[in-house]
Amino acid sequence: MIKNVTQKFIDFNLKISGKIFPEKFNNLLKKFLTVEVVLYIFFGVLTTIVNIGSFAIITSCFKLEENISNAIAIILAVLFAYFTNKDLVFHSEAKNLKEKTIEFFKFIAGRAFTMVVEFVGGFLLFPLCHTSIQKTIMKLFVTVIVIILNFFISKFFAFRKFKK
Repeated sequence: MIKNVTQKFIDFNLKISGKIFPEKFNNLLKKFLTVEVVLYIFFGVLTTIVNIGSFAIITSCFKLEENISNAIAIILAVLFAYFTNKDLVFHSEAKNLKEKTIEFFKFIAGRAFTMVVEFVGGFLLFPLCHTSIQKTIMKLFVTVIVIILNFFISKFFAFRKFKK
């Protein structure tokens, strides 16, 4: 059902963009605006809400220190991302406990890798920035790269189809 609703959303947006943008742009949009990509973006936004929301709840209601709250929020967000990506975006075909365990650790390894990419990206690029707005733009740039990397790592590494 979610796939059908998402496809209708894509078709509707492509119809509108066809009236607004040049044909070349729309052809490019058709190529990249797949159900999988739209669902990945949608659940990525929800993952961000889980991260920020749980951080706010943990710090305000449970009065935990910010770094501990942040660590818990990140863990909750990554787990939410794992289950939504596994079941709703990439439709995991892992059947037994061994396949599911391998898939989970591949997902976690991919997220750990992109966390390092994000940290190193900031470490290398922040010194080039002179204002807080430049640093924010650089952070946004690195975050977009991380999101794209996470998509491809999930699609082609963590949730790759198991050979029969």
